Amino acid sequence: MNILAIDTSCDETAAAVTHKSQIFSNVVWSQSSLHSSFGGVLPSLAQRMHTERIEFVVYKALGKKHKALKDIDAVAVTTGPGLAIALSVGVNYAKELAKKYNKPLIPVNHIESHLLSPIASPKSKVISKNFQFPSFGLVLSGGTTMLVLIKNIGEYEILAQTSDDALGEALDKSARLLGFGYPGGAILEKMAKHGNPNRFKLPIPLINDKEKNRFSYSGLKTAFVRLFETIKNPTKQDIYDLAACFQSVAFEHICRVLEYQISNMPYTISHMLLGGGVSANVELRKKLRKICRKNNIIMHIPYSIRLTGDNAGMIGTTAYLKNQKLNAKYKNIDDVDINPRLSL
Repeated sequence: MNILAIDTSCDETAAAVTHKSQIFSNVVWSQSSLHSSFGGVLPSLAQRMHTERIEFVVYKALGKKHKALKDIDAVAVTTGPGLAIALSVGVNYAKELAKKYNKPLIPVNHIESHLLSPIASPKSKVISKNFQFPSFGLVLSGGTTMLVLIKNIGEYEILAQTSDDALGEALDKSARLLGFGYPGGAILEKMAKHGNPNRFKLPIPLINDKEKNRFSYSGLKTAFVRLFETIKNPTKQDIYDLAACFQSVAFEHICRVLEYQISNMPYTISHMLLGGGVSANVELRKKLRKICRKNNIIMHIPYSIRLTGDNAGMIGTTAYLKNQKLNAKYKNIDDVDINPRLSL
């Protein structure tokens, strides 16, 4: 199955051509530099930029070396969750293409695509990772922090999810406080490498939560603001240490919840899929690998760092995994619509 996939869920305009679980092309046009002066994504600007760029991005993904639209078997598009006016650009464009070329239209859940992104393979070869279900799935991004029990493709049980800020959002906000701008999570990671994570004390979120079935970063964020205000004229080393401290405590929260859920699982789980933008963080990967090794769990990550952020390659892969036989219901194109609050 050859799929043209489209994603405009936030501030990246993305399109890809996939064949089964292989990604033949994966084009992402990022708007982050345009939103940086606003300290976050400005929805109206995101919508305008998506509208201006989507045709260019789609046809670049198709390209001369890839499949022409007539050779595409289906069009897949992110319908949620995300920014409503951003999602609508991709969905409306995908509908136009599906109708014009008489192709089935497959709606895709953005969170599910992050969850399944480690299954994708490059166009050069199919990666054999011997996935076994049930497995754990951990999605860590700007809008989602979620630990999932993957019973099978399309069958999920949420073990823990955020009750306020997501991990990526918290990292971006702390980075902005330190003067790194938007998006700041990746810059915070670089600064943290030069810092002492033990110099300052910050509270580990929900440390006394017995069930450990949720994530929360609002309290840590508030404590970090108060800590920063106590430091007059911070030096470069102060900034490094603050970055290292916040990142360390934020990751410790993730690790504690994961370890609790692993130890309280009534049966053995041998695999874990890791996806989302924050999953690219090297220090976090080290901590998670350590937990997985201790519990004889194989951790799977996307084959390319480009698959950790928002992209359409994972959208096409998910569309294939869930629809290996194209269902007739997807041919009713007008039934496909956005759902900004779509859950897993």
